Amino acid sequence: MKFSFALVLVLSLCCLPTLEAAVYKGQKAYVKKCRKCHGGGQKVAASKRMKDWKQLLNKKNKGSGLAKLHLENEKAKASWKYFDSKSYRKSARHLRDFMVEYANDSGNVPACN
Repeated sequence: MKFSFALVLVLSLCCLPTLEAAVYKGQKAYVKKCRKCHGGGQKVAASKRMKDWKQLLNKKNKGSGLAKLHLENEKAKASWKYFDSKSYRKSARHLRDFMVEYANDSGNVPACN
């Protein structure tokens, strides 16, 4: 009984980091997918407050708010494939953490400009 509990605990702790979003992964996704149209991360992240980024990139709906903004904008046609992909839904949590970390009311400044 004790051994199985310990095994479950150890396995849970090993998998925990993969479940958490990471600011650096969000920054990497931003540079790879968003920088081409939006430029440096500081300008975009600072365009909204932390609360606004959390709403746009809601964890429950996997960032569908931000995707919807892009998918409804004819000027963003080049990004439609990405925002309608599994890749975006997978990276949305990381993008969320990146945008929240560097929102205009966070006091932080990203290194990618």
